[in-house]
Amino acid sequence: SLSTRHCPWKMNQLPPKTPVASPVSESTNSRVEALDNLSMDSFWLEVENIKQSTEAEQEECSLADVKTQEEGEAEAEWLQDAGLSELLGDPASEQDNLLLLSTLTRTQAAAVQRRLDTYSRSRRRRSRHPVRDVRDVFGAVGSQDTAAEKEESSPDPLWHNLRTSNTQRKTQDYSCTVRNPGKEETFNMDVAYSEQAAVLLKGSFLSESRKLKDGNALTRFKILKGRLGVTRIGDLSAQDMKKIPTLALIELTALCDILGFELKRNKAAKLKTTEKRLFGVPLNTLLENDQKLLPNTKVPLLLQALLSCLEKRGLETEGILRVSGSQTRIKSLEQKLERDFYSGLFCWDEVHQNDVSGLLKRFIRELPAPLLTAEYLPAFAAVQNIPDLKQRLQALNLLILILPESNRNTLKALLEFLSKVVARENSNKMNLWNVSTVMAPNLFMHKGLPNKIPEGKEKQLAEGAADVVRMMIHYQDLLWTVSSFLVAQVRKLNESNSKKYQFCDKRIKNLLRKIHADKEKVEKIQGEPSKIVKVHASLLLKDSLEVHLNNATRVADVLRQFQKNLCQNGWNIVNTVNLLKCNNSMECTNLLLYEVGGNIGEHCLDPDTYLLDLYHINPHAEWIIKQNPSYPRMF
Repeated sequence: SLSTRHCPWKMNQLPPKTPVASPVSESTNSRVEALDNLSMDSFWLEVENIKQSTEAEQEECSLADVKTQEEGEAEAEWLQDAGLSELLGDPASEQDNLLLLSTLTRTQAAAVQRRLDTYSRSRRRRSRHPVRDVRDVFGAVGSQDTAAEKEESSPDPLWHNLRTSNTQRKTQDYSCTVRNPGKEETFNMDVAYSEQAAVLLKGSFLSESRKLKDGNALTRFKILKGRLGVTRIGDLSAQDMKKIPTLALIELTALCDILGFELKRNKAAKLKTTEKRLFGVPLNTLLENDQKLLPNTKVPLLLQALLSCLEKRGLETEGILRVSGSQTRIKSLEQKLERDFYSGLFCWDEVHQNDVSGLLKRFIRELPAPLLTAEYLPAFAAVQNIPDLKQRLQALNLLILILPESNRNTLKALLEFLSKVVARENSNKMNLWNVSTVMAPNLFMHKGLPNKIPEGKEKQLAEGAADVVRMMIHYQDLLWTVSSFLVAQVRKLNESNSKKYQFCDKRIKNLLRKIHADKEKVEKIQGEPSKIVKVHASLLLKDSLEVHLNNATRVADVLRQFQKNLCQNGWNIVNTVNLLKCNNSMECTNLLLYEVGGNIGEHCLDPDTYLLDLYHINPHAEWIIKQNPSYPRMF
């Protein structure tokens, strides 16, 4: 977790239901406060329902936290998960480490160095053989002093400032001002979040009023689009997406370092085997079984069926998700689903909607490992401790990118459904805060993961968990975005695979300075003012499209040109069934432009991407027009 002190609570630790004073209560009317107290009552009622549903099985659920690792052990696992195992003495992966290190920003490099220093000190205390110093990787010779010890005499300015600032933050609160609710702000994804935070070290942080539970009052964020557009999760190839969690973990660690939060992860929980086929089955196992029936399944079929049933008949039901169904009927339905679901004999039409919502919540709770993973669940819960809303969202964005693909896809399907529930608030009386408080216990409590909660902290932790769920529902479009700086690092990794960088500097930060200085020199070189390129559409047409690029040419312009030429020139269509006809013309929204090869695997491009800028960054890529896979076809 960001701090192991901020971990979830036991179910039987119900706090008093008396209102707690808020630092911004003067700006909140009594109606909103009454709504908040009612909503938190719903939270604890849900906790009580969970407790009752598990008592018969003699299992106790607790808000998840597992045994944390000792100093050194955690750092070793972090370095391995960050793709830097060679720094622990594994020479087999040395080249991969060099490539990864060459992509890091200064704040990210400082985060790596800190973990390595901590690991080295713990090894020396245990009188084991010394591990390789990070400087040895770059051929450094001479002093045997650790980087931490050397900082005493010749501190790196950035690292020194970070250490000084973090020390001060342990004894000083952030200087917070409250954001204006409903205001739209830009969300910068071009610059690493940790670098942005470093710039704000001496400034004040904006804090969102936690008493404003109305979704309409939340700050609106608009992603600041650079000339390369925005990349969503799913726009990158599977090969490139595999590189993202490693980079996101390093960036999250760097961000937490600067904010003064300790990122401690938990060990993965051991999964118990079960004879069941649906409930209590690991996500990956469920998906493997489902893919035998329906290839390319990304979300468990049972979850899809539950959500589909609720969307068809439950969105208008008052108190849906909050009003508990019959525990006896829910248990009976679970048994029938285990028996009849895959045979197609289960009839959803006869099931009460509150029982379906109970099955949905039970499915999530019964997963052998939490949907947010045992390793990172406390980190999700501790996001609430970051004062600035924008930085909370930055941390959540990175945590979602770190999640395994199956967990991330399942979570997205759930959040999309919850958004639909909130959208029908006038009918079902479930606003954003109501939905968040009811779902938080189901996401943050997990059986078999005990922990101790500081006395008197239960309500604070409960509200914090609900607030995290609220952010995930309300800001999911933003959170399911791959930041441009991470895409740039993926490109750098891919380039380095075919071109070795000469590592000769003594210190990792010196190396990073050289890398970024070289990069700035390249960026200052004026690119070609225009370029003629060919765009292919081999699955649709035998001909290619010749496009004249200038500084104003965007992806959307090329797709419109393609549509125009198709209609006017009567190009030789390969397969008419692949083209959606609308008023005897093809819709531009039916088509997507992909960047393939060069320093990227495959990248679905934002319509607002400026193609000449993209060409200068990846001149060896092919550009291919394909049909939008999510767009309906007419046969």
